[in-house]
Amino acid sequence: MSEPMLLPVKSVLTGVLLVFLVVLSAMVTARRAALGGIQFGDADDDVLRRRIRAHANFVEITPMIILGIGLMELAGAPSALLWGFATVFLIGRFLHFLRMSVGNPWIGLFSIITQHVICLWAGGWLLYHALFAA
Repeated sequence: MSEPMLLPVKSVLTGVLLVFLVVLSAMVTARRAALGGIQFGDADDDVLRRRIRAHANFVEITPMIILGIGLMELAGAPSALLWGFATVFLIGRFLHFLRMSVGNPWIGLFSIITQHVICLWAGGWLLYHALFAA
């Protein structure tokens, strides 16, 4: 028998995001190969530039969201709140991917807004519980 998972929300979120990270990375690699094996920079190619930025934005934002949700989960945040944050963040990441793929800024507006709202809310929750609810 296996033991119950300690941080189920963080674990599921991290698992999905790791797969997504590989997809984003593979898309950059595939485009570099299609352009003749470009190793550095974007070769002034708009498609490659957007793929690089989609991957970079993912790497810039995602670790802090995972850390924040994990700390909230350890601190006893309500499960519904954590699953809500995780779900909204995953939807936002997918929409950001679409935005970068097709170049339409309106598609990713939800992603940009939600990632900032989740960061602020999670940060506020963690600060409140660390400073006042302990």
